[in-house]
Amino acid sequence: MTKISYANPPPPATPPEVVDIDVDFDGTVLWNHEYVTSRKDLEARLSAAALQATQPEIHLRPNKLVAYKYVAMVMASAQRLGVTKIGLVGNEQFAQ
Repeated sequence: MTKISYANPPPPATPPEVVDIDVDFDGTVLWNHEYVTSRKDLEARLSAAALQATQPEIHLRPNKLVAYKYVAMVMASAQRLGVTKIGLVGNEQFAQ
């Protein structure tokens, strides 16, 4: 009988690159604190991230007051372009 081990895998040798995408209250998008000038610009950055051998972790931080359509646009573009490591960060601001 073969024994199956459920131990956690070792952590990666180097920490993953992290890209912060902030969506401000008015829909303005920032990539690592740098203004993104257009959706085309955002998608070029997301496409480049998706093509990396080791994709960076995308941390998406929406402002509490932003309309959801702006956040959905970022997430839809990321998914369509093949970004696989994306997560919402800062959700505690929405707790009441």
